[in-house]
Order: sequence, then C-alpha cells, then structure tokens
Amino acid sequence: MMVRCVLLLSALVAFCQAIVPGPKYIPTKGEIWPKPQYEKNNKVVFLVDKDKLEFKVTKKSCQILTDAIQRAKKTLHKLSKIAKRNYNKQGVDLSSPTLDTIDVELTRPCEAYPYHGMDESYNLTVSDTACLTGHSIWGVLHGLESFIHLVYQSDDYETLLIQETKIHDYPRHPHRGLLLDTSRHYLRVSKLLPTLDAMAMNKLNVFHWHIVDDHSFPYQSEKFPELSEKGAYHRSMVYTKADIKKIVEYARNRGIRVIPEIDVPGHVRSWGEAYPQLLTPCYTGKKVTSLGPLDPTNEQTYKFLGQLLEEVREWFPDRYLHLGGDEVDSKCWISNPSLLRYMMRHNMSSWTKLHSLFMERATPLVGDRKIIVWEAMFDEKVPLSNDTVVQIWLYAWASKINEVLEAGKKALFSSEWYLSMMGNGGDWEKFYKFDPRLNVSDRALVHNMIGGEACMWGEYVDSTNFITRVWPRACGIAERLWSEASRDDMETEEQTEWASDFSDGGRIAETMDHVRRRIEEQACRMLRRGVPAEPPNGPGFCVV
Repeated sequence: MMVRCVLLLSALVAFCQAIVPGPKYIPTKGEIWPKPQYEKNNKVVFLVDKDKLEFKVTKKSCQILTDAIQRAKKTLHKLSKIAKRNYNKQGVDLSSPTLDTIDVELTRPCEAYPYHGMDESYNLTVSDTACLTGHSIWGVLHGLESFIHLVYQSDDYETLLIQETKIHDYPRHPHRGLLLDTSRHYLRVSKLLPTLDAMAMNKLNVFHWHIVDDHSFPYQSEKFPELSEKGAYHRSMVYTKADIKKIVEYARNRGIRVIPEIDVPGHVRSWGEAYPQLLTPCYTGKKVTSLGPLDPTNEQTYKFLGQLLEEVREWFPDRYLHLGGDEVDSKCWISNPSLLRYMMRHNMSSWTKLHSLFMERATPLVGDRKIIVWEAMFDEKVPLSNDTVVQIWLYAWASKINEVLEAGKKALFSSEWYLSMMGNGGDWEKFYKFDPRLNVSDRALVHNMIGGEACMWGEYVDSTNFITRVWPRACGIAERLWSEASRDDMETEEQTEWASDFSDGGRIAETMDHVRRRIEEQACRMLRRGVPAEPPNGPGFCVV
C-alpha cells in the first residue's frame, strides 16, 4: 500500500509540474503550410510595409494574376491593421532593410482552367528584393500564397517581417481534393466560397462536389427543372446555373478544379420524386414497397441520363466527371420480377452483371470526359477503362491500392481521411500521419497513385458548422498530399538542378512538436483571413 501511495504521489507531482501558463504549442513565425519541397532560410530579416511593397509583373500576365496580386495586397493590409509599426518594443534593428519589391515572373501565357497534371511548381527567393517565378499561372498562384505565409508579425504584433528565404516547390500529388456533400444538408454558396479560399491557402486543387444524393437534389437543372422542384429540400435550397458558374469561376481564379459527382445508379432516391419511372420498384413478396436504384434495363434511363450529363458537362468545364457507383441496393434489383426475368434471358448469374450493364451503357454518356468512380465498381468487376480513377474509401485500403494499380487503373485515396468521422480535439494528426504512397508495392506504379481527398459527408454538418469541422483538420491532409517527396520522386532536370542549389538538401528533419507549432500558425493565419478554423492542439490564442 505504501509503495502505491508513493507512486501515486509521484505521478501527481509530475502532472502538476507539467502544467505551465501559456499556449500548449507556441506558433511558428513565417513558416509555410504545406511545407515546401526545398527551402533555405537566413537570419537576415526584412521589414514589410504594405504601402511600400510593390508587386511588379515582369513577363506574362492575365486577369487571374492581377486578381491574385490584389488578394495578396488585401491580406497584407489585414495584417497591417494588427501591426502598429513600433519597432523599438520588438527589438528589431531600426536599420533593418525594408522589402520594397517582389518581381512576379510568369514565363508562359495563362491557361484558361486548371486541369489534372498542370504545372504547379514555382521558385521563390526573398532577399533585398523578392522574386517569384513560375512557368504556369497555377504555380505562380501557389508562390504568391507561400510569399504571404512567409510574412509574420513581430512578438508585439506591431511590425510585419519576412526572413531571407530561397524556395523551390512543387506538389507531390497532382490531385489534392476536398469532398463536400451538399445533398444531406444544403450548404450555402456564401459558405462554399470561403471554403475555396481555405483550400487555396492549403494548396488543395480539387473541389469534389457531391452535389446530389438520395436525400435531396439541389442541382437546378434547366433541362429537367422538376428534379429540384420536387427533389430539393426547399425552393431556396438549390444551386442555379448562375450559382454554379460563380463557384467554378471563383475556384478557377484560385487554381482549383471543380469536379461534380452525379452518383449513379444508386443514391438516386431524390430523383424519384419527379421521375419515379426511372427507378427500380423494390418488392417485398409481390408488393412494391419502395423505389431503389436506376433501372438498368430501361432505355429511358439512359436517354434521360445522357441529357442530364450533357448539361452537367456544359456547366462544369473540368475534364473529369465523378459517376459514383457505390452502395447500389442489390436487394432491390433482385427483388424485382422484371429484372429477374431480364437476368434469366441474358444469362446473368449475378446482380453485378446488371451493374456492369449499367456502366457499359452510362460510360459513353460522359462524352470526352474521363471518369472517377468509387471502389465498389472495381470490386464488382465492372468494366473500366485504364484512364478511370478509382477512389478508395473502404477499410482494406492497403491491399486495394495495389489491386487497383496492378490492374492498370489510377488510384485516389480517401479511406483514412473521412473528416466526418469526428475524434477528440487535435485529431488532424491521425490524418497527417497516413501516407498511402508508402503502401504501393511496385514503385514503378507509384505515379498512378495520383493523390487523395479529404471527405466531409453531410449527415451532421450544415452551413453553420461545416467549415470549422473541416479546418484545420484538412490541413494535415493537404500537407501530406503536397509535401515530403523523396529523392526518387524528382522527375525533371530543372527540379534536380534546383535541388543541387541547396547544399544541405533543403529539407530539415522535423519533429511532430514542430509540426504542431506550424499548424498553430496556419490555423491563426486562416482566422486572420476570415476562415473560422478550430484550435488544432489545445490551449492557445490568436490575435486577429
């Protein structure tokens, strides 16, 4: 008993000694999130004056670049509202030079829309003058974001500073996405737009818009207006053509692709409010008790779907379209006498043959677009072309990645990145620590592991809380998808040449405590720019 008391007392003393006033993790100052591939810092510090700093475009330009520079200036203005320019309290040498100019060099004409595989690399140096260079507008956008991240406030919040820095940066994965579900709860356009801002701050480049599902059909089709008239929760809870155009354009200006998901043949119950004849009647005994998936044997299904997808392609310019394909109610299909007779006539031994039939008929309806599907279609041996992207979300993901890649398909990872699975505070770390690329057995296939997506399903989030549920938890996923490429990932001579300029490799081993400090800075950075990010690590503060 005495020994137990001594041990308990020792534990209590240790616990008491561990508690100190102040934030649990002190935020870093001027560190970029996600972490650049190569970065070197010098102790030389420059003052940043929003009124003196000039963004000088020296080569190509376009409206996307002009707008991005204006946003950067606006952000500096917000930071300057906090800073009151009193150098003496900080102890900054009054003779420290002021950064007057950042040269922005875009070497190629702007492209109209972001796309899969676009060049997102950039080079950034900060010295007596700063220089940002990129071949594509998309890389320059990332470089401007990184430049803003480098600017930090003095300890007394009265001065803006930036360190002498040299950066060569590019993404590890070409597809870095966030899925939002606007069917289970309608998300207002006014809330989707700041989410796109937050994505750009974290260098995510795909907004996967799960726009319709069983529960509601908020997509307001002009060809089939009754879909939303009868399928949306309320007439005010729809996305018009103008809304979609606004979101696509807002995303384009930030280098973000918008990929709509029209999930078929399952998850379509809301369609049946206006067009019940397209859905399969589900039987219990001899009685119809509900409606299920689209009827794969009905010619009208494909005529209707073709016209709907034609409109979707007109409104969403991305070269990819998500067709879903998961969680088809097979029990409904095989309960239907008409479908059973069809299966017998066509020697179909399993309901999966109906799924294959549907996809064989539906795939050509996407026209010149490439498709993304959930892994169920792959598991059920549905015929898929090799340029199909298979999104992996189930638990046996380690083996599934290799199965998909060895079958010649492209893999997209989401299994461990379901933001809708809530943990305790600080659960961003569990997302951060998963690296699907490490599970690829054949390194020759790793290039087809094209990236991943954080998924926020909408059962328990709406416009009031989804942003705080996403951020900063998705920051961990964003860094995992962008950063920490190995030497084997170097692909171009230019990247190799840049790497040789960093005598120490440009990459410094980082403890998790330092990562926690960096995400504290990123969360505060987001708050200052109007994104209501939750505290990532526990006790702390942010001056906004």
